[in-house]
This record gives sequence, C-alpha cells and structure tokens, in this order.
Amino acid sequence: MIIHVVSTGETLWQIANRYAVDINEIVQVNGLPNPNQLLVGQSLVIPMPGTSHTVQNGETLWSISQQYDVPVATIIQANQLANPDVLSPGSRLFIPPITHVIQPGETLGQIANRYGTTIQAIMNENQLANQNMIYPGIQLIIPRRKSVIEVNAYSYQSEEDAVNSLQAIGDLLTYFSPFAYMIREDGTLQPFNDERMIDAALSKNIVPMLSITNFTSTQAGSNVAHIILSNQELSNQVITNVLQVMDEKGYKVLNVDFENVLPEDRENYNQFLQLAVNRLHPRGYLVSTALAPKTSATQGGLLYEAHDYEAHGRIADFVILMTYEWEYRLGPPQAISPINQIRQVVEYALSVMPAEKIFLGFQIYARDWLLPHVQGQEAETFSPQEAVRRAVTHGAAIQYDTTAQSPFFRYTDEQGRQHEVWFEDARSAQAKFDLVKQYNLRGISYWALGYPYPQNWVLLNDNFTIRKFTP
Repeated sequence: MIIHVVSTGETLWQIANRYAVDINEIVQVNGLPNPNQLLVGQSLVIPMPGTSHTVQNGETLWSISQQYDVPVATIIQANQLANPDVLSPGSRLFIPPITHVIQPGETLGQIANRYGTTIQAIMNENQLANQNMIYPGIQLIIPRRKSVIEVNAYSYQSEEDAVNSLQAIGDLLTYFSPFAYMIREDGTLQPFNDERMIDAALSKNIVPMLSITNFTSTQAGSNVAHIILSNQELSNQVITNVLQVMDEKGYKVLNVDFENVLPEDRENYNQFLQLAVNRLHPRGYLVSTALAPKTSATQGGLLYEAHDYEAHGRIADFVILMTYEWEYRLGPPQAISPINQIRQVVEYALSVMPAEKIFLGFQIYARDWLLPHVQGQEAETFSPQEAVRRAVTHGAAIQYDTTAQSPFFRYTDEQGRQHEVWFEDARSAQAKFDLVKQYNLRGISYWALGYPYPQNWVLLNDNFTIRKFTP
C-alpha cells in the first residue's frame, strides 16, 4: 500500500492510471462515497504492491534500503530522486516490493524459506488459489516481514452496533473492551449488557477485556476513587465483583481506568493494582491500566499526578497510554493526537517501563469547532469519513500540519459561520504506525469503535501482523 495526496486538478481516473490500479479498488479501500469528488490535500490509500516510507531525522538512503531489503538504486529509480544524498525529514518515499521470478523446479515452499515468509503469505499477496499452480518465469511479489503487535479497541456503542463493528474489523483485534463497568461507592459494579458483544468477540478469536472506571461523561469520579482506594475492604470487594463478572462472562483481562484520582491517592492506587494482580494472576487473568499522557514524573494536574508510570509499568501486565485529547472538546481547535506530543509521552514511558508493556492510544474520531472559539463552547465529534464528506460538501482544501502530523480544514456553513475541523487520515495513521514500529511497542489501543475510518484498518493490516491468542 502507498499513500497519495491529491493535487490540484487531479482526477481519480488519472491517479488510478498513474499507479495502474483499478478505480473501484481505490474507491473501496478509502470508502469514497463519490469518486468524482476529490479534494486538494486529500490522502488516498492506493492498493498496490510496495509501501510508503516517511523519512526520519538522520536517515540515509542506505539505512532505508537496509530496512526494507531493497537496493539503493531501486529506491532512487522508483522515486526519481535528483539528489539522493539529500533527504528531507517528513518527505515520503515509495519503496518498491520485493519480487522473485520462479525458476524451473522451484516450489512455493522453497521460495517462502528463502525469503523468511510463509507459503500462505505469498499466496495471499499474489492471489494464488493453489500453491502447486506456479510456473517458471512468473514473477511473484514477496510479502515483507511485518512487526507483530497486539491491538485493542474500546467501544461505548450499543450492543448491536458493537457486534456489527466486530464483525467488520474483528480480524484485526487482539482484545475488545466494552466501556465500561462503573464502580459504585459500595464496591459494586453497575450492571452492563455486554453478553452479545463478548460472544461476537469470541467468534472472532478476540480476547474480551473488562474495563472498570470511576468516571462518566458527567462525573469526574474523584470522590468515588478516593472512597474505594483508601479503604482496603472496599478495594477487595471491587476485585471480588470483578472476578465474578470475569468468571461468568468470559473476560480474560482486566483494564483499570481510574481518572481524576486525587494526588494523595497515588500510592493507594498502586496498592489497588498490586491487589488486583495478586488475586487475578492465580486465576490466569491479566491486569492492565489506562494512563493519562504524561511527559515527566513530576507533571502536575488532577489527570496526571496519581498516575505513577513506573509503578504501573512494574505491576501491571501492560498499560494503555491515552495519547489523545490534547484538544479537549470544550477547548480551542487543535490537533487531537499530535505526533510530536505523543512522541514525548512514549519516550517518557520508555524511560520507566519496557516497550513490551506499552500500548499506544489512537483516537479515531474528528472534531468540528465554530470560529471564533468561545471558551466552553463544545466541538462536534464525528468520524473521519464525515470530516471528508463535510470538506467535499463545502469545497474545502485539506491542509496538513507536518509537526502534529494531522490533517485539518476550514469552511463556512450555510449560516455564514466559520468552522475548523481536525481529523485523522491515511498520513496521520501511518505516522502513528511508524512510531509504534520505531519504538517496538507492544501494540495499539483504539478509542473508540463506531467512527468509520476505512483507511486506518487497511493500513493497520498492511503494516502489522495482529497477534491472536488461540482458545
């Protein structure tokens, strides 16, 4: 897969011809409602052999060629580089696929062994129905080895909608976490209709992850957290109730999402996590947490102070970094998940815990603000697909913030009001995937299902092999 950014005057027919790809394939993988309506600055995933590479600081053509096992000359030729010694960080290179011409007597098994891949991977890449139906002289595309990661997705959808989401993209998930069981002050859990979701997850070989939380969209939850965390008996009661739900419904992992925890409850929170591990591990269950996006141990604020990165990384089996919401829906317009800010959080996390315990949080929604922004005025939240639809409707050119690695646009509505929209596209998704690979993180956690974003799932599958656990 490669990513193409639409230029002035380009049509889908021209783009398809340029890459020798069927128009309908481009329409399908990008979820384009009208192939005749493209926007300047719009990114398109092109379903063709090869991949895109974003040049990082300090990289050379030689280091890139080694990474992809492609000769330097091939990269120069494919990109028509006038000055190969000068690479601009942030620029994109097309990396051609690895190819192999079948020789007389060769089998698909021998070819797979030679390139360190599998027969099935080669068959899938070349759409071969029978591994024995190969002939000398045929050129095969050899799939590159992909990083193996785990993927989680939260959902606060209705049962029916969540089931539909899982049926659509469940092959790309390791875990699924319905959000969420609300903790009450007496240590009980608010009932939650999740049986159909769990059944749908299990049918896709997805591990159900039980999420518990102290907050809602209208309650910060600081007091609830304090009552539970400062009382060992209540803490034990919460874990007892968690175990009952996990045993009855088939959850295999606990995800603790306590937010707005009072700073004085920091150590109590750590002790609660240790209690959870002590009681869940003997039953074969894992414990994970959701962490606010900190960049240092001393970062102040109610969201951050009680989230002890070092302790969570030591106690829990894995953590999910909530690397999103830099622009709060009630705040001024800006990138929701700026990659420069995300990188700082990841690098701090890596300083106190191993990479194999870290999930990168990835938000998959867009926001629309009225301009000029008035403090407290709420932005509208919707899907990346809806963002592109609005841009098309209003003829807005899409811009791209190269520092944040995030797309945005402005438009004027029917009432003459100005709007600013920040969303996610193929480029912003690829930037996050590159970061995961750069730091060898355990995986990605999506917040949240229910926002159509077909480019993301196509690129996720192209970049990674998703780990699945057999029952």
